Amino acid sequence: MHPEILRELNSQRGREMRDRAHRDALVRIASRARRARRRGLAGPGEADQFVVPAVPDYVDGSFLGQPSDPEAARVPTTGRTA
Repeated sequence: MHPEILRELNSQRGREMRDRAHRDALVRIASRARRARRRGLAGPGEADQFVVPAVPDYVDGSFLGQPSDPEAARVPTTGRTA
């Protein structure tokens, strides 16, 4: 067999094996988590403890509050009617 073809086949096999190992690791992690929940080692609300951080609305890092003027919050229209 040509050396380049052999090298490419070996490379492909390595990628496939790494992908399979990664998938198997994910399955093991999920299985351990389910087993821990069944045994009562992990509380039912454990996953709910994650708090999403506030994301700034603007580039300068400020947050959009309630506008003091309700007219300012309206989107301008072109004036055409359909």
